[in-house]
Amino acid sequence: MGIFDFLSGEFIDVIHWTDDTRDTMVWRFEREGHEIKYGAKLTVREGQAAVFVHEGQLADVFTPGLYMLETNNMPIMTTLQHWDHGFKSPFKSEIYFVNTTRFNDLKWGTKNPIICRDPEFGPVRLRAFGTYSIKVSDPAKFLVEIVGTDGEFTMDEISFQIRNILVQEFSRTLARAGIPVLDMAANTRELGQLVGKEIAAQLSEYGLSMPELYIENISLPPAVEEVMDKRSSMGVIGNLNEYMQFQAAEALGRDGAGAAALQTGLGAGLGMHIGQQAAAQQGPWGARTVNAPAAVPPPPPPVEHVWHIAENGATTGPFSKAALGRMATQGTVTRDTMVWTPGQDGWMRAEDVAELAQLFTVLPPPPPPAA
Repeated sequence: MGIFDFLSGEFIDVIHWTDDTRDTMVWRFEREGHEIKYGAKLTVREGQAAVFVHEGQLADVFTPGLYMLETNNMPIMTTLQHWDHGFKSPFKSEIYFVNTTRFNDLKWGTKNPIICRDPEFGPVRLRAFGTYSIKVSDPAKFLVEIVGTDGEFTMDEISFQIRNILVQEFSRTLARAGIPVLDMAANTRELGQLVGKEIAAQLSEYGLSMPELYIENISLPPAVEEVMDKRSSMGVIGNLNEYMQFQAAEALGRDGAGAAALQTGLGAGLGMHIGQQAAAQQGPWGARTVNAPAAVPPPPPPVEHVWHIAENGATTGPFSKAALGRMATQGTVTRDTMVWTPGQDGWMRAEDVAELAQLFTVLPPPPPPAA
């Protein structure tokens, strides 16, 4: 074995990454001088991707699998370096491992209330919160747009930016949806899908995707919720007077003294009722009357008739008796005028109607003598 073969065997590396932090998105493989030996083995596990960066330029992306880093397996890097197939020396490159699994149970929420126009309550202020998951869908774009040269990039470094994008789009979607406040709980799934669809294009510019978005709650200000609770209570109570009577009776029933007072009050009321009945059976001087006749109710008031007048083949009216009296005084109604009132059998002369005949017998007294 020659000295070159010995050194080649000593320089072969095994490049891999295992993550136990649960929040690391990108990790750079550290090697002194960034020298990666020719023929090194690169292991990319499921849920990972390896990005090669050579002299500041993205060279290649490796998906899960086992790779031998040789020129015949790395055509892109061969073009960059102008290597020949027999080149055996180390090369300087950076390898970034990208976690492509989902980062779950990430929190989001509105810092300030969202003002919306509700069809029932008018302008309302709403708050919302929930969870979402994020995933690196394009490792190369994510490395170029977000990570840069960061040797260890965690989820916390980008979660704030994603929350801002999510809350902004949620506010716009909620304001445009026009869903009543009382129906929002039944439409949280549809709202989440709408928001996820709207921000998909913006996240793709970062090489990210959002597989899941959950809206856990949409709430009103505490003062408004308190009023709504009172309104719901009123609907449950129904008749307020009956409810107040029930509450009073229940309070008296819980208190022993109250129950005694209630019984005393019932006894006093019963005694007063018996006394009133006894007084009704006695005469004006206190003498007891036996079999006193019941009081006769007054007769109903007389019904005032209204009259119709037939003249020259036409009818006019109805007129009250007072109006006919004035017309008789003026001479427009005479004894021979034909009149009719509901319940009367046909038309009759005014003089023949007993109720109207007196209108023609009352004559004014003679005028006083001239001075």
